[in-house]
Amino acid sequence: MMSEKMNSVWSKLDRKATAIAEFTMRQYRTRISTWVVLGVGLGSMLLVALFYADAMNTQIEAIDNDQDSYDWDGDGYPTGQEVIHGTDPYNSNSYPIGIEPDPREKWINEDDFNWDNASFAQISKVGYDDDGDCRREGQLVSQSQKDNNGDSIPCNIVLIYSNYSQVLIISSDGNVDEDPDDEKYAKEALHRAFILGVGKMGIVYLLGIFLPLFLATGLIRDEMTNGTMHFMIAKPIARGEILVYRMLGYLGIVWPFLIGLCLLMSLLTGFMGPSESFFRLSDLAIWFTICIAAMLVTLVYGAIFSTFGILWKQGVVLAIILAAWELGMAFVSVLAGGDSAIQKFSVIGWGLMIVDAGAAMTWPDMAMFIEMGEWVGKQSCDRSTLGDECGPLIGNEPLRFFSSGHGLGVTNWVAALIASLVLIFQAAAAWFIGQSLFKGKEMDD
Repeated sequence: MMSEKMNSVWSKLDRKATAIAEFTMRQYRTRISTWVVLGVGLGSMLLVALFYADAMNTQIEAIDNDQDSYDWDGDGYPTGQEVIHGTDPYNSNSYPIGIEPDPREKWINEDDFNWDNASFAQISKVGYDDDGDCRREGQLVSQSQKDNNGDSIPCNIVLIYSNYSQVLIISSDGNVDEDPDDEKYAKEALHRAFILGVGKMGIVYLLGIFLPLFLATGLIRDEMTNGTMHFMIAKPIARGEILVYRMLGYLGIVWPFLIGLCLLMSLLTGFMGPSESFFRLSDLAIWFTICIAAMLVTLVYGAIFSTFGILWKQGVVLAIILAAWELGMAFVSVLAGGDSAIQKFSVIGWGLMIVDAGAAMTWPDMAMFIEMGEWVGKQSCDRSTLGDECGPLIGNEPLRFFSSGHGLGVTNWVAALIASLVLIFQAAAAWFIGQSLFKGKEMDD
């Protein structure tokens, strides 16, 4: 008997929820403004993707970062070849006898980065002398000459890194990983920067606040103004339930759109991004976290903006003020690298923490990848004697700008979970305030 009564209660709740949610979704589908808002959101993301496609198909000029392709003494042999064979690259009378000179191109992009899961260790000994100008086999070169960093391992790089403090110290033996493939680095860096930039500022912030601003602010207010709310409250439904069911209808439009958009962008970057395989399958993880962050952010903003609409007929004004505050917090989060406490007094700050945690899990070598790109550029500037332009490798600076730590001092999984729970709590608090205001509202105002 009790079971039948409970089933009856739940079936009534299901019918009420379904009826109001379906009514809300039908309203959205029949409004031109809904399709304009969604179309603008989709169009803007696809427009940005065109710049990404252009970057992935642009050839990057190879730069000789260590300048060992130059023939300083004019004897026809590149510096790198002379160093390996033990001859003096600055003396035209000293050159490898009986050996053909290497083409200059052989000593450009010849010493790429080498590391394996180094971000998981406090001290990682990685790097390999690909071109042999540090090892110099067959020459009488002392062990100490090959071990400048003093770790008793010749020709390597020591990385001292902490996942929690986000501090990386690079200590290299001479001539190791000093001339990586510029195009390979640039396209990987630009690929990651695009995903983080579009994910954080495009999908999570702009769409995360743009969609609720236009679709959720009038969720209750429009029905009160039009008089249609009388039909809903005439039924035996609590006003708090009506707000929940209206929110479900709103989410039924917004969440499928975000899921579809993230899936589309993941396919574009997966097929067009730099990869040795046909598709970058591992990047699906970062797009998943971007999608989750965007869904939770639109939930919170939707609850807040609908509450603004209940509070005041011109609730959109309050929504725009909050959007300006959140924009500031988004930039604080990006510029401060996740270390600013003030970003925690926002919605977007917690949403971006989810993305940062997802990026750290997807690309565990991120901190090293960024620092090595800057380190190589600094070494190149120190060596430069020709007045060539030098600096961080191409793609390093935009990647550094958009890459941040989550700043919570916990593991990435725990950080993502904490940020998600905080957003859910914010949504619940906004709903509680909204339904409290809704209960005291007269329908004729």
